[in-house]
Amino acid sequence: MGKRALAERLHGLAGFRDPDVTLEQYPTPPDLAAHLLHLADLQGDIAGRTVLDLGAGTGILALAAACRDPARVLGLERDGDALAVARENERTVAPGTAVDWLRADATRAPLPADSVATVVTNPPFGAQSGNEGADRAFLRTAASVAGISYSIHNAGSQSFVESFAADHGGEVTHAFAAAFEIPRLYEHHEREREEIDVELFRIAWD
Repeated sequence: MGKRALAERLHGLAGFRDPDVTLEQYPTPPDLAAHLLHLADLQGDIAGRTVLDLGAGTGILALAAACRDPARVLGLERDGDALAVARENERTVAPGTAVDWLRADATRAPLPADSVATVVTNPPFGAQSGNEGADRAFLRTAASVAGISYSIHNAGSQSFVESFAADHGGEVTHAFAAAFEIPRLYEHHEREREEIDVELFRIAWD
């Protein structure tokens, strides 16, 4: 399945029914999810591998991975309502590989060290007051449980991500710029839709 076909398959999936701003719950755009998984697949990080969507939300990254012939896909999410939506979305997508959904905190994932090959994650950016450094906690989990991770961050995060990776025995091997479309979800949003610049990173963890 090509990148365009994957994106089309992901369009129209259900989003958060009652998004929580303190968790920075924003749906990953289908085109961006397809782009991330296409890049990961080109690097040999999906097919035949165990893939973990860390902080899966409504499941779009897990489901995109499940369409790319992995050995296994785990979707880990703390919000039970979001997981219910993710299961509904799985029935819509009907991927070739079933997803194992796990309710747990991504910052304290109940998984052994090096238990998965690849992490894919759209972590909270830490943009909300009191939530600073939230993406750091997700990267820390990725460093613990996986050999490779792909993560989405605010534009301008490259120096932080490279420094964090180096401090935890990892290395940023690829960095990509992308656009992230945000629909109007919260009271502080003034526009129906807004597009922000983001960066995708592939990190190889030691």
